[in-house]
Amino acid sequence: MIEIKVKYFTDIEKIKFIEDKSDWYDLRSAEDVELKAGEFKLIRLGVAMQLPKGYEALVAPRSSTFKNFGIIQANSIGIIDESYCGDNDEWRFPAIALRDTVIHKNDRICQFRIIEHQPKHIITTVYKLNNADRGGIGSTGKV
Repeated sequence: MIEIKVKYFTDIEKIKFIEDKSDWYDLRSAEDVELKAGEFKLIRLGVAMQLPKGYEALVAPRSSTFKNFGIIQANSIGIIDESYCGDNDEWRFPAIALRDTVIHKNDRICQFRIIEHQPKHIITTVYKLNNADRGGIGSTGKV
């Protein structure tokens, strides 16, 4: 088991693992936020963490974030590596509002999981892959 040290900047609800629900951890807004459609804001999440060497956090919206708040994550997914471990390295959620919205302190707006860095790879240029074609990314799913 690895240890993750968490510093809280405000009195938000503490991060906790919910058994048998998911292996992602919810993150909460550390402030009240009011956004108009089209506005961008880095929403404070009220935490900084010290991740173990060789690990990083993936931060993504919760499945209900758009439905509940009308916001999307500007960079689709956030990657926070172990070098962001200073006392002032507070995590933030880069939100774009697609409608007028209000987010309250302690609202769950995103989630994270900790993963190991990917192993080193060798990238080799080839002129043919010799596998069956599937139509390319985004081509499947039509009935």
